[in-house]
Parts: sequence; structure tokens; C-alpha cells
Amino acid sequence: MNIQKSFSGDSSMGKLYLVGTPIGNLEDMTMRAIRTLKEADLIAAEDTRQTRKLLTHFEISTRLVSYHEHNRNASGPELIRLMQDGKSIALVSDAGLPAISDPGAELVSEAVAADISVIPIPGANAALSALIMSGLPTERFLFTGFPPREKKQLGKWLQGLTAHEATLILYESPHRLQRTLEAMREHMGNRSVALVRELTKRHEEALRGNLDECIAWLSEHSPLGEYCIIVEGLSKEEAASQANEQLWWSELTIQEHVAHYEAAYNRKEAIKKAAVDRGIPKREVYNEVNT
Repeated sequence: MNIQKSFSGDSSMGKLYLVGTPIGNLEDMTMRAIRTLKEADLIAAEDTRQTRKLLTHFEISTRLVSYHEHNRNASGPELIRLMQDGKSIALVSDAGLPAISDPGAELVSEAVAADISVIPIPGANAALSALIMSGLPTERFLFTGFPPREKKQLGKWLQGLTAHEATLILYESPHRLQRTLEAMREHMGNRSVALVRELTKRHEEALRGNLDECIAWLSEHSPLGEYCIIVEGLSKEEAASQANEQLWWSELTIQEHVAHYEAAYNRKEAIKKAAVDRGIPKREVYNEVNT
């Protein structure tokens, strides 16, 4: 068993600080975050132009370097080398906590593998802020990041989330919001949602209702800004009902399963439905019934 333990003060190497930054309101910057950014040897930022505005506001003069999706393969190893040489680096994203839906996660993984201490400096977070103001259950939740862009992949992605009883949290851009909500309605039913945007800013807004209501509202009001979508999880009653519905085919062979659907659908559609029921690829069902 390979167990790793790290303590913030036990290494001669440098440290990687994960510094939370404001998601809109500059007053959300913590005193600890300001001090850490001032004391670090280097600040690695997703967008140096955006971060420079923040540093200027708080009179932080620490050297700034770029670390983002497109240069991480080159920048990551160099940042690891610097920390191994004793330099401490503060990692920030454009807003909120770094390493969440962010290339910083890879740098954290590399630092852990190199026995470099990783220290979180907590701060504002859009996903959790939207969750606690949504009015939906907070006991269990699942953060899913950004949905796939391509329609077919989006459908498969949503299908994989429909059985979760936890409240779902995802991000979406304004020009894809309507399409994503319509796909949710198709695959998940008319669930309750909260659409939250402009968190901590002057025009902070939360739209609450079921999917039909929110889709209708957005058809008359163009979405603006990035959205955090909070989606009601599958109810216990629905989960029990789905479990019972799945039992009907459990004693059938794949051939019998497909034959059942062929009473109402063509062969291609029957294979597709059987594959969805069983959670296996259509090709696997096709091969089984055509051997």
C-alpha cells in the first residue's frame, strides 16, 4: 500500500498554494489570500491579464506567470522544478477556487506525485454559493462541471445522471443554456431547477421553477452571463419506481428482451431500447441477436 502524508511545514521544498479569488465581488477576497499572494515567490494564473487587475487592486507585486489549458504541458514541469528547488507558488484561476473545472487540477496531481505540500487557501466558490441559495436539497450533491457541447454526447451524459438522487450542479454558457435545459427536460423530466448568474455582483439573479417554466421564461428573456444550474435529484419515489420498472426484463435473455420491443418497434429501435435498459452498447445487443 502506498500511503502519502503531507504537512504544510515538513518539507525543504517549496509549496503549492491553491488560492481562492473573488467570483465577482472584490470584498470576498480573504486576508489570508492576500497575504499568501504577497509572500509567494510566484503566482501562476489562468489569465494573467485578469489576475493582474486583482493584484493591482490589492497592491500585490509578486511575479506573475501563465498556467492554462494550452501551455500546461510546458509550464507544469517547470513549476514543479521550481517548487522542488524551494520556491513557493500560488495558483489562482480567473475566479473562485483553482483546480475545479480547471487545468490546475493536473498541477496539483503532479505536485502530490512529487511530494510537494499542497495547501488550500479557501475562498468564494460559484457552485456551492449557487447551491445554498437554490432552495433545493443540500444534504447530498454532485458537481458535474460543464456539459458536453455535441447533442448526442449531451444526451448520453444526461442519461448517466438521471438516476442520481443527489442535487446536481453544473455550469453552462448563455448561448448553450436553452439547448441544455431542453435536453434535460427530455432525459430527466420536468424537474425543479435554479438558474443562478452574476453571483456576488450587482445584478445577481436566481431563476427558480421547473424546467418547463424556466425554458418558457428564457424564450422571452435572453440569457446573459455564465450560469450555474442547480437541478433537483431523482426522488426516492421515482428511484423505487424505476427500480421496479427495470425488474421486468431481468429474467429475459437479450434475444427475448429485443423480441419484447419488436412487438411495437422495428428491429433497430428494439435493439436500442434493450441496450438502454441494460446499460450496455447497442453493438453488443446487435451482435448477440444476430449470431
